[in-house]
Amino acid sequence: MTVTGTYHLPKGSAADGPYDLLVTPESAGWGHSGLRILTLAPGQARTLATGDSEFLVLPLTGGCTVAVNGDTFPLDGRTSVFDSVTDFAYLPRESEAVISSASGGTFALPSARTERGGLPARYGRKEDVPVELRGAGACSRQVNNYCLPGTFEAGRLLVCEVLTPGGNWSSYPPHKHDQARTDEHGDPVESELEEIYYFQVAGEGGFAYQRVYGTEERPIDVLAEVRSGDTVLIPHGWHGPSIAAPGYDLYYLNVMAGPGRDRAWLICDDPAHAWVRTTWDTQDVDDRLPFEGLDKR
Repeated sequence: MTVTGTYHLPKGSAADGPYDLLVTPESAGWGHSGLRILTLAPGQARTLATGDSEFLVLPLTGGCTVAVNGDTFPLDGRTSVFDSVTDFAYLPRESEAVISSASGGTFALPSARTERGGLPARYGRKEDVPVELRGAGACSRQVNNYCLPGTFEAGRLLVCEVLTPGGNWSSYPPHKHDQARTDEHGDPVESELEEIYYFQVAGEGGFAYQRVYGTEERPIDVLAEVRSGDTVLIPHGWHGPSIAAPGYDLYYLNVMAGPGRDRAWLICDDPAHAWVRTTWDTQDVDDRLPFEGLDKR
C-alpha cells in the first residue's frame, strides 16, 4: 500500500469543488479511509451520495440539518472544536443525504469503504460520546471517542478527536497499526488501518508538529509543521508525537479504516519508546483538561 504524492497536505492543497479538503481512497492511493471538509454559507445546502462508503456528518463549527433516507437529523453542532463535543449523524452506504445549514458552518465528513449494508442512518447524541483523558503530565490529552468499537456501530469506520493542551505531546509513545498480527496464543495484537489526521490549532498563527516514520522494510519519513486546516496521511509506520507548541492548543480528527474482517483499533508501541507509559503512574493529568465545556454537557 503506497500513498501517491505527498503525505502532508497543507490547507487548500487538496480542495476540490465544494470541499475545503477532499481525501478519497483513490486520491490517497490506498483502500478504505476518506475525509471531506465542507463549509456551508448561511442557508446553503449540499447533496452527498455515499456510494460504497459509510460517512459521519461531524460539525466542527456551527450546526446543520441532515436529511437522509426519509429521516431528518437536526445537529446542534458547536462553536468550535475546543468548546465541546458535538452531536453527529451516520450515513450508511448507498445513500443520498442533503446537508443544509441555516446559520452556516464547517463540517467534517469522515468515511470508510464498507461492504456492510443494512445499517440505518442514525443520530449520535453528544451526551453519549465517551470522553477519555489519556496519558499524564506533558503527555496529557483528551480523546473524544465518537465512532469506535464499543461506542458506535459501523461497518469499518473509526473516528475520534484528540485535544492536546499547548506544550503537550500526544500520539505518544509513537505507535503503529499497519499489519494484522496475533500473539503466540493466536489473539490479535495489531490491526491494519489507514489513518488520516486533520488539524486545527487554537490562536492566531498557531502551529504544531507531526512525526511519522517507518521501518527499513517499509520506509516513510515525515516531520510536518501543521497549521489549522492541514492534513497528514498515514498509510503505515510509527506515528507520533503530535506536538502542540506552547501557547497553542492542538486539535486533530482521526479517521481510520482497514481491510480486516473485525472492526478493531489495536496498536503496537515503538519498543524504543514504550517505557514512557510507565512514567505516567507518578504524574497527574494536566489540570487544563478537560477542555472548557466538556465537563458541563
